[in-house]
Amino acid sequence: MNLLQSILLSIIEGITEFLPISSTGHLILASNLLKIPQTEFLKSFEILIQLGAILAVVVIYFKKLIINFNLNLYKKLLIAFLPSAFFGLFLYKYIKLYLIGNTSIVIWSLLIGGIIMLLFEKYFRPNIPAYAGRRYTIYNIPAIRLIAVGLFQVLSMIPGVSRAFATIFGGMLVGMNRKEATEFSFLLAIPTMAAASGLDIIKSDWSNVSTPDVGYLIVGFIGSFLTAFIVIKWLIKFVQTHDFRIFGWYRIAIAILIAVMNLAK
Repeated sequence: MNLLQSILLSIIEGITEFLPISSTGHLILASNLLKIPQTEFLKSFEILIQLGAILAVVVIYFKKLIINFNLNLYKKLLIAFLPSAFFGLFLYKYIKLYLIGNTSIVIWSLLIGGIIMLLFEKYFRPNIPAYAGRRYTIYNIPAIRLIAVGLFQVLSMIPGVSRAFATIFGGMLVGMNRKEATEFSFLLAIPTMAAASGLDIIKSDWSNVSTPDVGYLIVGFIGSFLTAFIVIKWLIKFVQTHDFRIFGWYRIAIAILIAVMNLAK
C-alpha cells in the first residue's frame, strides 16, 4: 500500500459506510482494482479505518449522546448490539480468513441485496402494518424488536451485505419510519464498529507493521472521518424525501460490472 491508495480507500470507506451499499464490499473490490495484495495488514486497515467513520457519528450526534445524556438510549443500543457481539466473537477467525477478501461473495451479496431492496420498496413496504399503524422511535422500541434489528445486523458480517442496509431495513421492518431507522443505524454503528476494530487490534499480529503502515492508518482514519461526516449529513436529508431504490439499482449495476471485469481477466 502507498499513501495515495490509503487516501482512496479512506474516502471509499467514508462514502460507503453509512449508505446501504456495503463499505467492506467496496473496500475489497477497490483494493483488488488498485492491485493491493490481500495481506493481513490490508484486512486490518479496512476494519480499523471504520473508527474514523464512528467518530463522525459521535461528533454529529454529540448533543444526543453526551449533552442530553439518556440512559434509555444506551440500553437500546446495547440490546441491539448483543447479537453482533455474540456472533462476531465466535466467528471472527472464520470471517477474516474466508469471507473478507472474497470477491465472489461480495458480488453475490451486492446483487442479491440490490434485488431485495427493490422488491422491498416496490411490493413489501406498503403492506407492512407498521407503516399504517404505530411507528416506534429510538427511545420506545421494545427489546424484542431491538434483538430483531441486531440479528439483521449479523447478516452484514458477510462482505457485500452492508451493515447500513441490514440495520435500516431491519429497523423499518420492526416498526420504525425511514428517518428513525437510519439514525438508529448510525448510532448502532458506534458500539458495533468499535467492538469490531477493538477485536481486530487484539487478535491481529502487529509485529510486521512498519512505520509507513502506521502513517497509512492515520491517513485512513482522517479521510474516513471527513468523508463520513459529509455523507451522514446528506443521508439524513435524503431519506426524508426519497426511498432507497436508487441504491438497489446501484448494487445490481456494480455487482454486474465487477463480475464482468473478473471474467475478462
